Amino acid sequence: MNPKEISFYDKVYEIVRQIPYGRVTSYGAIAEFLGRKGSARMVGYAMNHAHQYEGIPAHRVVNRNGLLTGKMHFHPPTLMQQLLESEGIKVQNDKIQNFKEIFWKPV
Repeated sequence: MNPKEISFYDKVYEIVRQIPYGRVTSYGAIAEFLGRKGSARMVGYAMNHAHQYEGIPAHRVVNRNGLLTGKMHFHPPTLMQQLLESEGIKVQNDKIQNFKEIFWKPV
């Protein structure tokens, strides 16, 4: 990993730490906020490594449709849904049910 990637990952983690309890955001919303619209996949790569650090609520980051596309990076894979549900977020068939209402846009 070169220093530029580390810096981007750190910025991603800083935003993810700000997601309020009981809310979620998307990879794309984070990328757009960081001035990297179209780099949602890079945010996803950063989230794949988030487990290495404490205090990053990676379970609150989902795809643009509210799907738990990152669940395979949790151990066990059902942990992402369990964490969301513990915050009162309804998940059915790996999709957040009230996604538009609980979506948090970084500002």
